Amino acid sequence: MIAAPTLDTSTVTVALGERSYAVHIGPGELDRLGERCRVLGRRALVITNAAVAKLYGQRALASLREAGIDAAVETMPPGERAKKLATVGKLCEAAIAAGLDRGSFIVALGGGVVGDVAGFTAACLYRGVRFVQVPTTLVAMVDSSVGGKTGVNTSHGKNLVGAFWQPSLVSADLDVLASLPAREVRCGLAEVIKHGAILDVELFERLETELVQRPSAGVYRLTPRVGLSAALARYSVQRSCELKGAVVAADEREAGQRAWLNFGHTFGHALEAVGGLGKLHHGEAVSIGMVLAARLGQRRGEIGERDAGRIEQLCAAAGLPTRLPAGSDPEVLFAAMFKDKKVRDGRLKLVLLETLGKARVVDDVPDEQVRDLLREAAGREASDGIG
Repeated sequence: MIAAPTLDTSTVTVALGERSYAVHIGPGELDRLGERCRVLGRRALVITNAAVAKLYGQRALASLREAGIDAAVETMPPGERAKKLATVGKLCEAAIAAGLDRGSFIVALGGGVVGDVAGFTAACLYRGVRFVQVPTTLVAMVDSSVGGKTGVNTSHGKNLVGAFWQPSLVSADLDVLASLPAREVRCGLAEVIKHGAILDVELFERLETELVQRPSAGVYRLTPRVGLSAALARYSVQRSCELKGAVVAADEREAGQRAWLNFGHTFGHALEAVGGLGKLHHGEAVSIGMVLAARLGQRRGEIGERDAGRIEQLCAAAGLPTRLPAGSDPEVLFAAMFKDKKVRDGRLKLVLLETLGKARVVDDVPDEQVRDLLREAAGREASDGIG
């Protein structure tokens, strides 16, 4: 993995041999999209949703067409409820109707849902065509656009049907962050906090310094009093892509260290499924999940109370929820955790911390210990909603 600046753009390489690809990070990247994609094919379908299409669809099309690429746009419904096989089927039909062939490519223009669905569509169409990730949310920039995980939800849980299908390139335009509401910025920051907690204590400490110890209004609002500076936003995107890119290069199919990236997600996915997909945003669920995982590690004597508290404090400073939503049923949540795709032979596989900056996967946590944790957390549940 190599990171090198080019003008205002930083480039991170995800090293996967013949399937290696570049992640371009910087302002104005959307207008460079056609230039980046010129070598991928002469015809493309841009998959997005109506809101993103209104903001950035014409710029993406103009850039592609200026580069001599015959491009069209297809919109899908917004939100987690659209992340299903029926949507993929409709998008495949639209791609074929638009004249795409095996030498064409798909552009995912949007957040994590668009990226997951468009990527899975690319994996299915003609048994696999190239695709490009153009993330327009912070969570997609720092996490879901890199690594090749694509897929959809089922009635049983999140991301249970999908494929590993790496993009041909990722183009992250930092300018689009200005259009995000505070809730979306907070959700993206949850994944950055996760990367610091499991892989890079220096990243974690920089977030602490700027959000906990010396908070300021910043450029991107998190709470009424705390914001994310432009410098920290850029650093968060680049460092997260470097960290995740290195993990993916070493463990593409999640046989080892890549599983660390699921820190907080087994709890979080259960919260999303039980609460109704889309009600609790993914980053919010991951925030609560990280706090629960940290407290579980504390109970097992693997990390101290101070480090567990630092994770909770940083999430709270970023405006993220740290307690279960009001009315949460611990037994229902516990049952939902077993719908997670990481369950093996009826045993939960959980990512816990050895220390800040280093994680490990365990499958020896007694069920009753998890139940006790959830019961205690339900007793401290939040009394207010998610804003």
